[in-house]
Amino acid sequence: MVTLARDGAIAVITIDHPPVNALSRDVRAALVAALDEAAGDDAIRAIVLAGAGPLFCAGADIREFDLAPQPPHLTDVIQRFGDAPKPVIAALHGSALGGGCELAAGCHYRIAASGTRIGVPEVNLGLLPGAGGTQLLPRLVGFDAALAMMLDGKPRAVESAEVKGFVDEVVADDLGAAAVAYARRIASAEPAPRRSSNRPLPDAVPEIFERYEEAARKRRGEPAPEKIVAAVRRAIDMPFADAVARARADFLALRDTPEAKALRHAFFAEREAAKLPPDVRAATPRALQRAAVIGAGTMGQGIAIALLDAGMEVTLIEAAEPALARAEQRLATHYKEAAAKGRVAAANVPSILSRLRAATGIEAIAEADVVIEAVFEDLGVKREVFARIDALAKPGALLATNTSYLDVAEIAAFTSRPQEVIGLHFFSPAHVMRLVEIVRTDVSSDAALATGVALVKRLKKVGVLCHGKDGFVGNRMLLIRTRECLFMLEEGALPQQVDAALVDFGFAMGPFAVSDLAGLDIGARNANLRHQLRELGGRDCDLLEQLIADNRLGQKTGSGWYRYAEGDRRPQSDAVIESMLIEHARARGIVRRAIAPAEIVERCLLGMINEAAKILDEGVVARASDIDVVWLTGYGFPRVRGGPLFYADRLGLARVVERIEALQTRFGAAYWTPSQALVRLAAAGRGFFEN
Repeated sequence: MVTLARDGAIAVITIDHPPVNALSRDVRAALVAALDEAAGDDAIRAIVLAGAGPLFCAGADIREFDLAPQPPHLTDVIQRFGDAPKPVIAALHGSALGGGCELAAGCHYRIAASGTRIGVPEVNLGLLPGAGGTQLLPRLVGFDAALAMMLDGKPRAVESAEVKGFVDEVVADDLGAAAVAYARRIASAEPAPRRSSNRPLPDAVPEIFERYEEAARKRRGEPAPEKIVAAVRRAIDMPFADAVARARADFLALRDTPEAKALRHAFFAEREAAKLPPDVRAATPRALQRAAVIGAGTMGQGIAIALLDAGMEVTLIEAAEPALARAEQRLATHYKEAAAKGRVAAANVPSILSRLRAATGIEAIAEADVVIEAVFEDLGVKREVFARIDALAKPGALLATNTSYLDVAEIAAFTSRPQEVIGLHFFSPAHVMRLVEIVRTDVSSDAALATGVALVKRLKKVGVLCHGKDGFVGNRMLLIRTRECLFMLEEGALPQQVDAALVDFGFAMGPFAVSDLAGLDIGARNANLRHQLRELGGRDCDLLEQLIADNRLGQKTGSGWYRYAEGDRRPQSDAVIESMLIEHARARGIVRRAIAPAEIVERCLLGMINEAAKILDEGVVARASDIDVVWLTGYGFPRVRGGPLFYADRLGLARVVERIEALQTRFGAAYWTPSQALVRLAAAGRGFFEN
């Protein structure tokens, strides 16, 4: 895991622990042993610390966070490197993240290959940099940059002006030779190592801390951000060693919080979702370079951007010339704005757009390696489109539908090659949202599935492989939540009350604000939702139809569940809606009542959990964590809650079943019957993840 080599008077210690050089207990111990050997060798004058493979070090081994701390602790390892009697030069390439960044910061000098990225993403796991980073980084890059890095968790290129001072030299090529040469120069020129812990702190501007304290307070439900700011503040008036020890104690305390455990679950769940099922792992993905997107609406445009960003050639197809021209202009505007914001190099925009072709005829799919249909969500329309795709697409092309709830198997049957058809359910805006539900049918070929999974990874998105129809995973659960939200409006709640309860739970937006953003007419097309609202248990909730009849479609018409001022997307409560709800309840003999936020959250979450248990029991997904990934990455479920099923385990499945049975008594078995999976697990005293 760690090697020690000698290049004349220079010792080179290399972390070689694939795939990411994680600082596991064994690696830490081996680093100390190698350092002691190099430091005790009188022939060695300086030490280079490097990483093998594609990166320097991605940080701690997160799997150890659920174990008791195992010495040597990373804090002690970094101190040993910082206290070394000979100069220690960290040679960085690829990435130096988390504990890897702290380890580099603790060395005396740093040299990096061009393009290397550094970062401290611990906040994304509910933690703070616990191995000295809270004290070392301010001394290297200043308080402002250090706090920004720790609170957003995003990596920075070493060339960035924001982190100037972290590295002493950036080299274009042959980092190994450059690091050894640099070590020789330092050994000859410096009488004693320049220790990072002894470097002077920059001036502590109060406004900086006030700004970040305010930002930390806005991270609702997350204890780590405020702890980070407090830890960095200690650098001002506390000795270095004491401040590091306090940060280490904070790290250990945060590690055991429910929030950190939920975030670790989310981290590992995403990595599990990326794994192909055993029956597909042997398949080789096909090479994809040319893509065709049929449908140039908002979804089609987003998919086209995602494909262009991945370096592919894209043909965007739309039958109506004016709509196609608008789409082309929107894509050009997107890249112009991206360049202005620094997300894309301005010099690269012409090259990106040169890979985009627009066409009004579906014949343009002929040379595409993958064809993605993104047309109107109507089975008749998709039948017509896929019949044409089947006739025109080249042999071996991957054929994908972007349907959000239709049966992919039925769509595949419209072709003579159903084995090549899969679902790729993107979420809008498709170039921004991370989730793609990858839908397989019983006849989808292994090669088609492997190719679809590889494409989603190439787009840098999170793919979840699933079966089924009627909304697959996310929309199937969303339907139940939507039903309960609308029923609670009938019973006495107002849209702003439902939204506030779920925002307080941790969602960024409430369901009615989201509905206004998407357009009320979109959801109303779903036949399964109409069944849940008007047929399933005898209730006749036609609130959506009433709003649509009044042309209250959401933000696009200036009113929906809320009203919107001209040019302002902020939702405002609307007395018209309250009057409509009162009249609706009176006409149906419903006595309206006050509904507490706790009941709103319970009915929304328990309905989702119950449906998720059915989804899992039916084999729609391979594992419970896949369901959590769908809701964490596609529907805004708060990561500090871990996902619906992780949250269910926190509640306790016996309690979940008990509360669903109570709701069954109140509202009827048609809407509230505990799933067999929930009952079975609760009876066994088990959870979805905890035995």
